Amino acid sequence: MARRLRPVELDFVETAPTRLVFAAEVSAPPEAVYRALAEDLSGWPAWFGAVTMCRPTAGGAGREVRLKGGTRFLETILAAEPGERYAYRVDVTNAPGMRALLEEWRLTPAGAGTRVRWTFAAAGPAPLRLALRLGRPGLARAFRGAVRSLDRRLAATAA
Repeated sequence: MARRLRPVELDFVETAPTRLVFAAEVSAPPEAVYRALAEDLSGWPAWFGAVTMCRPTAGGAGREVRLKGGTRFLETILAAEPGERYAYRVDVTNAPGMRALLEEWRLTPAGAGTRVRWTFAAAGPAPLRLALRLGRPGLARAFRGAVRSLDRRLAATAA
């Protein structure tokens, strides 16, 4: 059953009760990584294995995302800063226990490539917080795999 989450703003990425932060580097420049994150939404399933569908909504101000296993999200984009940051909050989901969720992708130049930092900021009851802490290694693996796939995808399109 879909539930509406608490509408949080960008500062939630720093104040959330649970913050999971992951980072990795890719060889592509920040602008190319940003385009893959924010402009090529339909391409997400090709590089982020958990995503089965990602499409813009609300004239580009939002997204609809579906994950393997049936989890769905309706999101509002809060920051779209080319080459630097892409952030969105989840407004509606069928994921149990969530009260608020915001994800931020920060891009910074790293040599000839980009350092990608993903922050998963969430609020929910104690069982959800425990599940997220226990699930951190799995999210880390999913992030690293997604960033490696994105790096290969961007290298292939640049060639």
